[in-house]
Amino acid sequence: MALSFNTDFDPKHGFAVDIASGVKRMTAPNSGPYTFRGTNTYLIGEQTLALVDPGPDSDTHFDALISVIGGRSVDAIILTHSHLDHTPLTARLKRQTGAAVYAAGPHKPYRDLTQEETEILGRSADLGFMPDHILADGDKIEGRDWQIETVLTPGHTANHSAFAISGTDLLLSGDHVMGWSTTVVAPPDGSMADYLRSLDVLLARPEKHYLPGHGDAIPQAHAYVKGLKTHRIMRETAILDQVSKGVDSIPELVAILYRTLPAKLQGAAAMTVLAHLESLIEAGKVKTADSQAILSSRFKTAS
Repeated sequence: MALSFNTDFDPKHGFAVDIASGVKRMTAPNSGPYTFRGTNTYLIGEQTLALVDPGPDSDTHFDALISVIGGRSVDAIILTHSHLDHTPLTARLKRQTGAAVYAAGPHKPYRDLTQEETEILGRSADLGFMPDHILADGDKIEGRDWQIETVLTPGHTANHSAFAISGTDLLLSGDHVMGWSTTVVAPPDGSMADYLRSLDVLLARPEKHYLPGHGDAIPQAHAYVKGLKTHRIMRETAILDQVSKGVDSIPELVAILYRTLPAKLQGAAAMTVLAHLESLIEAGKVKTADSQAILSSRFKTAS
């Protein structure tokens, strides 16, 4: 399947959009190059509620959520992962509602960080985030009229989870699968090898209608996920091919493989190339001269 992105999305900031019975979406007003039209917060349930991905610490978004909640009890605040476009409103909503916070653990990188990487990670990740309950794969969270199953999907971050809404064909896919763009996988925050394995986890599940962390719903999601996987494998193959020809640095690979990409997204492209190189190193196909300064390192094929 050729990838086709859906960028025709009206976020309806400040309003609750009905997705299905007992499922509403509210999109925070934090549009940007990496957040698209804003972070989606989902409200699950009718009698009592679960809030998934509170979003940025925005007064407008907070007030809109509280208005939709009304007098209902909030049983759980659930995070797909701990990036700063998803977590900041969590503490405020917890104080307001008394709900416990659920996630697959605090934020953690995949490997030891250099000082430069620590500073970069602190600009995108909530390093102080700590849920009340740490979720394992298959764990269920329940309210009076809803149940949500945890599906661990590490890759975008080590603590990323998707959530299946029991009794429906719906899966909250967070930032692991989004219809408007491919997912940023940026080491050491993310791992391409884990990301690809997690795509296979989703393909093995029955849900075929995804509700992502940014952008519109994704129908026929299995076909789309197969397209994402093919796209990533083709990109990795192209990187390995260029390295085998002697192209040995990340800037050179970006210049060749992302010729038409806008300048503002070149940094994200470099991190994607790094993620693929780390995956190729893990697979024993590529070697690097300096694993402690991998962004500026030189690469060669292992054979």
